[in-house]
Amino acid sequence: MDKYNLKELEEKLNRCKNMKLEDVSLDDVDEISSIKIDRRKSSNERILDFIMKVKNPYIFKVNGKLVRISFSDTDESYDDYLTNVLNNLYK
Repeated sequence: MDKYNLKELEEKLNRCKNMKLEDVSLDDVDEISSIKIDRRKSSNERILDFIMKVKNPYIFKVNGKLVRISFSDTDESYDDYLTNVLNNLYK
């Protein structure tokens, strides 16, 4: 995991997490189906790859529609939720 700049990824997450859907244009985000993640990597590496590859890990396009993911205030972490999302998308 040395190839990941964790500080940079954390800054990206902090910058993107409070963006509002209405402030984002379709051109500013990635189509989720075009993002390729290596399934052979560990779940942590897949999460880091996803965060690195996308313009905004919280807002993306699904079939041309903007989608924003958010998380409830629970004991589950962002990693837990994102792992579940990626596992479901990239089975």
